[in-house]
Amino acid sequence: MSGKLYGVGLGPGDPSLMTVRAVEVIAEADVIAYHSARHGRSIARSIAAQYIREDHIEEALVYPVTTETTDHPGGYEGAMEEFYAEASARLASHLDAGRTVAVLAEGDPLFYGSYMHMHKRLVDRYDTEVIPGITSVSAAAARLGAPLAEGEEVLTILPGTLPEEELTARLATTDAAVVMKLGRTFPKVRRALESAGRLEEARYVERATMSKERLAELADVDAESVPYFSVAVLPSQVDAGRPVRERGQVVVVGTGPAGPLWLTPETRGALAAADDLVGYTTYLNRVPERPGQARHGSDNRVEAERAEFALQLARKGRRVAVVSGGDPGVFAMATAVLEAASRPEYLDVPVRVLPGVTAANAAAARAGAPLGHDYATISLSDRLKPWEVIAERLQAAASADLVLALYNPGSRSRTWQVGKAQELLLEHRAPETPVVVARDVGGPDERVRIVRLGELDPAEVDMRTILLVGSSQTQVVRRADGEEIVWTPRRYPEA
Repeated sequence: MSGKLYGVGLGPGDPSLMTVRAVEVIAEADVIAYHSARHGRSIARSIAAQYIREDHIEEALVYPVTTETTDHPGGYEGAMEEFYAEASARLASHLDAGRTVAVLAEGDPLFYGSYMHMHKRLVDRYDTEVIPGITSVSAAAARLGAPLAEGEEVLTILPGTLPEEELTARLATTDAAVVMKLGRTFPKVRRALESAGRLEEARYVERATMSKERLAELADVDAESVPYFSVAVLPSQVDAGRPVRERGQVVVVGTGPAGPLWLTPETRGALAAADDLVGYTTYLNRVPERPGQARHGSDNRVEAERAEFALQLARKGRRVAVVSGGDPGVFAMATAVLEAASRPEYLDVPVRVLPGVTAANAAAARAGAPLGHDYATISLSDRLKPWEVIAERLQAAASADLVLALYNPGSRSRTWQVGKAQELLLEHRAPETPVVVARDVGGPDERVRIVRLGELDPAEVDMRTILLVGSSQTQVVRRADGEEIVWTPRRYPEA
């Protein structure tokens, strides 16, 4: 009979935080295995030391490399892969001899731990049980006395070894976070927190529950003093309050054509960091509510008033996100905010514009690649410019054989513009020209169809629709599943 393999979670460091089951398994085991660096000191063994008997067989699994370089032909990954294979074989020899093996693991065995490498290699061959342990994440929160996540907040756990830009993006977009594996990564993690605008919230916990425990504001920590066994914590934002600033700022963000799946990480970060959200109520409803954040919704026809209100809030020290649909610079709020911000009384208010996925790009992606070559974007709304200007631009773009993205094609009060645009375009395009009719892309009522220009029915087009009109080169292909895709070649034929 083969022996049984146990992965034993020991908790964050204080032996009194070991579970009763962990102590029982160590007592029952024939073999106690633990990992260590080449110096031979094992933190896992030190935690469980009082429960290890003289008659226990001890297997010290010594890493061939930790932070230093290696001359292994496979590099660091090759050296570690060889080590885990050899260590698993050593444990397997005990199991084959009928011995019970307990592999000690700090924290929880399956949470960023070395035990999992043994587990994956042996679980299919031997009877295996994992004893969970208290993680350093829970221990850090307990020692700080701060909630990690509350209500509907999202907690993100990150390894500090991630690239700095990836860390920045994830820290900017989450509610609460814990960054593991500091040590050498600490300077990078600190920069990422600062770039994400979260440094002033960040707390530092070193060796939680151990004898050399240290708690601090992360911004005050000397990078040279940070060991591997430390974490950065962004606690729950509920009831945290928001700082009062002498000068605020305005960030104009685009939410894309629909909900959260269309947001960029940068936009998510700006929305999370804002004290106030200002925007058309329909677009504000796409943004999840956050504790302590004020929301100022308004009608879609008061863009100038909305822009000035946002700038006034920023002058009071508020961090304001003006929420727009699609991309804020495409027939949206960026122009209104920048126009207001150009007035003398607002020249000292910082204003940034963050891009979003445009309705044209979203519709094009759903249909294929109709915008694969040169294209023009034109709004058919004559509310802010005369129809004569629209007609001239349609004719110019059509005669230049550009693909057209037609925004704001119709509404309850504008019912004739699509039909008139169709007439103008047919003067330059064949009736067979493909037209993508995309409505509510990304939303619950999404419908994307490919019709021919001569068959386009203006009555089916409303304000939630965008039209992509192909050029003379745009192709339509019916796929094996019956679906049509449309694309415009990048190469234009020579005359």
